[in-house]
Amino acid sequence: MTSLHADEAFLGHYHLSHDPFAPRVPGFKFFPAQRKPVLGQLHHLARYSQLLLVVTGPLGSGKTLLRQALVASTNKQSVQSVVVSARGAGDAAGVLRQVAQALDVSNAEPNAILKQVVQLGLTGQEVYLLVDDAEQLDESALEALLALAAGTPEGRPHVFLFGESSLIADLEQISGEQELFHVIELQPYEEEETREYLAQRLEGAGAGIELFTAAQISDIHESSDGWPGNINQVARDAMIEAMIASRSAVKRPKMGFTMPKKHVLAISAVVVVAVAAAWLIPGRNKAPTTTGAPTEQAQLPLGKPTPNVEFANSGQPTNLPMVGQPVMRGPLAEEAGGISEGDDGVPVEGSSATPPTVTTTAPPAGVPAGVPATPVAPVAKPAPTPAPTVATAKPAPVTKPVAPAPAAKPAPAAKPAEKPAATVAKAGAAGSSWYSSQPTGNFVVQILGTSSEANAQAFVKEQGGQYRYFKKVLNGKPLYVITYGSFPSRAAADSAIKALPAKVQAGKPWPRTVASVQQELAATR
Repeated sequence: MTSLHADEAFLGHYHLSHDPFAPRVPGFKFFPAQRKPVLGQLHHLARYSQLLLVVTGPLGSGKTLLRQALVASTNKQSVQSVVVSARGAGDAAGVLRQVAQALDVSNAEPNAILKQVVQLGLTGQEVYLLVDDAEQLDESALEALLALAAGTPEGRPHVFLFGESSLIADLEQISGEQELFHVIELQPYEEEETREYLAQRLEGAGAGIELFTAAQISDIHESSDGWPGNINQVARDAMIEAMIASRSAVKRPKMGFTMPKKHVLAISAVVVVAVAAAWLIPGRNKAPTTTGAPTEQAQLPLGKPTPNVEFANSGQPTNLPMVGQPVMRGPLAEEAGGISEGDDGVPVEGSSATPPTVTTTAPPAGVPAGVPATPVAPVAKPAPTPAPTVATAKPAPVTKPVAPAPAAKPAPAAKPAEKPAATVAKAGAAGSSWYSSQPTGNFVVQILGTSSEANAQAFVKEQGGQYRYFKKVLNGKPLYVITYGSFPSRAAADSAIKALPAKVQAGKPWPRTVASVQQELAATR
């Protein structure tokens, strides 16, 4: 599940009446304290200034909300507000057509519109002309609006342009050395204003600010740079990521007290070893033989040192009271049959498939009876093999030939390590190194975040070009964040967003600094 496809699950998980961080929520109005002086300044300039007024800020900085507040706070009896949009109609003809229609003017020309403005002024009504998305106006539209703002001696409309900072350069190029416009730049929210904004958004959807911790609110404020549009995206992503993490925890199987199958087999193997060792304790002087074949015995002389019995995988030889007792040389696996392999096909250590290797020491040839034999150094432990091996040092002379023990089968060769994991790790490292090499002041466009690296790789492969992803950790879980491009300024990143495909823009991509990405990469390491 990605942030592009989590709408229904997102609302149901948090019991929300609607998406609290949608770009346009009906009835939502948040106007922080710092914006009230800006609103008062606009009213003051509209009354006393003869210049065109420009309000700038990045995408999602609250320009439209300020424009709505300006219209709402005017006296409807003395001011007629005309709101037009430059989106899709950024030339002079498109803008003038909207103005003429709102003022009920048949001829969409600047002179005809100004005559209507003068007529309204005679009746005691001023005209506020407010243009949204003004950065999309072309040169002809800007020239027409500057002409309307200049007006005539009899009257003029008050023209307000709400757009991104790129608008200023276009106006400066047209006006040259003349002072034709005044600029007001919006400022980002403070952290406390971010908290109030989140609280009001969540309360409108039936939730509360307690969904976020104080640390999460600080992270949201820092990642969004305090701009409300970015706050919406970052907060929504954080809630979706928390939802994915909580659902993954619920789906994780409970451990309980159920013992894994391998552990059961290991305990069974210990029992088998105990049964095998029972053949070596005193009191078992005889053992059943097969169809007349004599059982070979290695008789240990009385009075000799206690033989050392060394078990495979044991730390040191163990002394057993075997003096004068026969040692069976038949394969222990025949006596302790049963479990041979674990659930993955590999012999379980300590099971009947890997029985203990028993080594006894006896006096070498030529040593007379009654003389203590020189202790023999313990034999190095052999590697476990599927077939049991019981090696006994025979006293000399041996009256009967000893049948050779069956050859041990070689242990199965280890399977070669899988390679795909290394490939994925290499790809992730390459992406991280690219972000580390970018200037910290640059901006990238965050497209989406997903908990599946395969989904991130598929998205990047499908889109190609300048799409990349990096890995970060959220609530102990990996999250793969897809970004687009590297831009020297936020304005350049905002412009790139508008050129993205429609299905990518549907996820509300937003610009963020390379420095913030590098911080997340450093935290992940």
